[in-house]
Amino acid sequence: MPSANTSHSRLLCVDLLRGLVMVLMALDHTRSFFSGLHYGAEDLAYTTGPFFFTRFVTHFCAPVFFLLAGTGAALSLARGKSIAQVSRFFWTRGLWLVFLDLTVVAWSWTYTLPFWFSGVLWSLGWSMVAMAFLVRLRPSWIAALGAVMVATHNLLDPVRPAAFGKFAGLWMILHGHGVFWLVPHETFFFVLFPVIPWIGVMALGYALGFVLRQGNWRKQVAGIGALLTLAFVILRVFHLYGNSQAALQPWGGGAAGPWAVQRTLVLTVVSFFDTLKYPPSLQFLLMTLGPALMALAWFDKLNPERLWARVILVFGRVPLFYYVIHLYLIHAMAVWVAFAYHQPSAWLLSGGFMLRMTPEEYGHGLPFIYAMWITAVVLLYPACKWFMKVKEQHKDWWWLSYL
Repeated sequence: MPSANTSHSRLLCVDLLRGLVMVLMALDHTRSFFSGLHYGAEDLAYTTGPFFFTRFVTHFCAPVFFLLAGTGAALSLARGKSIAQVSRFFWTRGLWLVFLDLTVVAWSWTYTLPFWFSGVLWSLGWSMVAMAFLVRLRPSWIAALGAVMVATHNLLDPVRPAAFGKFAGLWMILHGHGVFWLVPHETFFFVLFPVIPWIGVMALGYALGFVLRQGNWRKQVAGIGALLTLAFVILRVFHLYGNSQAALQPWGGGAAGPWAVQRTLVLTVVSFFDTLKYPPSLQFLLMTLGPALMALAWFDKLNPERLWARVILVFGRVPLFYYVIHLYLIHAMAVWVAFAYHQPSAWLLSGGFMLRMTPEEYGHGLPFIYAMWITAVVLLYPACKWFMKVKEQHKDWWWLSYL
């Protein structure tokens, strides 16, 4: 285990990458709230190039969240934390995230409670609880375990929840996507983010933290990223292992299975990059983590005093705070805009797109969606900068690390 302290610049590159994907995440959620389309961006029967690639650039968000959550914990060891302290932080913060997802975040999506679903914070939280036990192992073992989980989890695709009888819901939470009943025909649980293989991604991020503590890590990390990207291209081009099967998608029209030549060149390119996110396939993770690692190495060479870098760093240093308030802001903006344009708004106040069908009279085009995204990011910046300064000025307030 390298003993050298992590330099300030290395922490900056981690914050820059995290901040960038936070900004992109707001684009995805703005699209969800403001689009009136009745099909998914991954549905090749209806999607367009601009609509798909608006969705595609946001695919990097979740993998980077999980990766850097592990990386940050490993880097904290270089700042003097013990394994026991890191373990405790993992399980306490993890349970806190699960609670937030089922309450504060669930309300932000739907304006109604209870709304039982496994969002990104749910999966992050349970992955952290798992990491609380894994950090007791050697870093090399954690890396191996993460790599095996990420590389082999698609072998579980043929296993269907029904095979577990009354425990079918538990299997869906672990490795599935869809709805199961908590109380038959009364209360359901919506699985969006399962736990497998996100635990593996976080474990790999933890191992990455030890690499970043070495003296010259850029070429190594960039090289790993290039190899992961190349692996994605090979698996995808030759229709090999790692993108699940269509039967795993309960509603069809998704991104499962191999790519195919489509009616236009643009849609053929879309088909190639149309990999499965729910649950994340190996090809999806290779496609996103590879370029993310190369970006991390590149960010380490950038001048952090540039204006855009200073702005991005603000978002990267208060990720949970940003995540929660951006959902409330974008949802509220959608309601206000619906009133202003005399479009249906009641559905946004009682379930939104998570629980209701989008009305035919509702929705806006991509240029308007991008304008609302930029507006939201601009409005979020002052609050995030204020909270970043609060955290910097009160490092002795331990509870701030949970916000």
